[in-house]
Amino acid sequence: MNKKDNFIEHINNGYTAKGDTITLGGAILDGEAVAEAAVRIPLKTLNRHGLIAGATGTGKTKTIQVFSEQLSNAGIPVLMMDIKGDFSGIAKEGKEEGFITERHAKINIPYNVSSFPVELMSLSKQSGVRLRATVSEFGPVLFSRILDLNDTQAGVVAVIFKYCDDKQMPLLDLKDIKKVINYITEEGKEEITADYGKISTSTTGTILRKIIELEQQGGDLFFGELSFETDDLMRIDENGKGYVNIIRLTDIQDKPKLFSTFMLSLLAEIYQKMPEKGDAAQPELVIFIDEAHLIFNEASKALLEQIETIVKLIRSKGVGVYFVTQNPMDVPSGVLAQLGLKIQHALRAFTANDRQAIKKTADNYPTSEYYKTDELLTSLGIGEALVTALNEKGVPTPLVATMMRAPQSRMDILTNSEIDEINNKSKLVKKYSEEIDRESAYEMLTKKIDEATQTAAEQQAPSRSSKAEPSTTEVVTKSVLKVVTSATFIRGVFGVLSKFMKSK
Repeated sequence: MNKKDNFIEHINNGYTAKGDTITLGGAILDGEAVAEAAVRIPLKTLNRHGLIAGATGTGKTKTIQVFSEQLSNAGIPVLMMDIKGDFSGIAKEGKEEGFITERHAKINIPYNVSSFPVELMSLSKQSGVRLRATVSEFGPVLFSRILDLNDTQAGVVAVIFKYCDDKQMPLLDLKDIKKVINYITEEGKEEITADYGKISTSTTGTILRKIIELEQQGGDLFFGELSFETDDLMRIDENGKGYVNIIRLTDIQDKPKLFSTFMLSLLAEIYQKMPEKGDAAQPELVIFIDEAHLIFNEASKALLEQIETIVKLIRSKGVGVYFVTQNPMDVPSGVLAQLGLKIQHALRAFTANDRQAIKKTADNYPTSEYYKTDELLTSLGIGEALVTALNEKGVPTPLVATMMRAPQSRMDILTNSEIDEINNKSKLVKKYSEEIDRESAYEMLTKKIDEATQTAAEQQAPSRSSKAEPSTTEVVTKSVLKVVTSATFIRGVFGVLSKFMKSK
């Protein structure tokens, strides 16, 4: 066999599966698409996580769109964290263009336009399904990790949560935990010391400052009720398509603390609530985290360890997590090692550092007799990518340069009126639109402090206020006695008596 025939056999052997698959595109050899070699990924392995990387403008967003469409068609819900706001077009049908038809002819994949069921979500006041969580749901360990607290400070947070549990005071939002911190350092200091031990005011001061920092990044909008239920991410529409849940994050690009807080809480919540799936035929949910460097660049060591741990464990619940970033080096090695599917778009080599990064990136991929990986990384065209995945046995598939198929949905964003149309039809928007502010730690402690202040004021009031008013007779008698017993009166009486005695 010649080189091309060997290549076709090599790719087909690596990308053929017994179970259901999704098709990303067709293989490329020597710069030309090979129609006989399709790149198919087994649904069974999509809970093994993945990476989608590449320089700006190389086609990452369209790859995510294609990936999400294929998942939705297979009845698998998707959660997309959309930082740039350019993913919403998946809700509307695409338009068949000449260049798309030509592209699909090269890779022998039929092209049909389609739309997909979408929910638009928000962490802020943008229109859409409001996502919230309570402080109590985080728990003391995760909340401490989010705030990047040391062991001593985390111990105090644990005491705060225990105190609130013992007193049945819900911790719902940030003003609740701020109120508790103020209380245990002032009015309730003796109570806390007696029951839980002495707490340093410098420690509570540090915790309070960390909470205020989180609050300034929008944490006050995220923490509260009604808490979002993760089951609402797992919906299938009447046509059997999985919902594509798009979290619109365009207004929190400068708030990485809020972004990482939400992402970690969501993964932890999904892990805790979803049952073990074992070796399932397909994932229950696939999550795409766009601009993943926003998480890792700002994350503390403790937070990175928490992310790495959850990524390792959550795949057993049937959840796949896919990190989207410009450079694979943005992802910590501990997390990168957990990623089974890698889709690498072109990288740019403008500086010596860029060239070093490309060499390191090439070393992360399987060697191939058909490609010089480091050279290919800089020569890939828009919509082309290097792909390697895991087959059904968990073995890495051959590295293949791939001409990615085009999205079936619109390759542009929704208009404001189209966004309103989706939100007006959404049951989830109505469900989560109401803000609930029930009685919690803030209100309960405020009431307790007010009652204590009132009691103290009553105890310090003058005792005469409780005595009866004196009668008129008593007032007159006291006045007469005062006059009679005065020194001036006595001297006057003695003077009169003396004159009287002399006249005798």
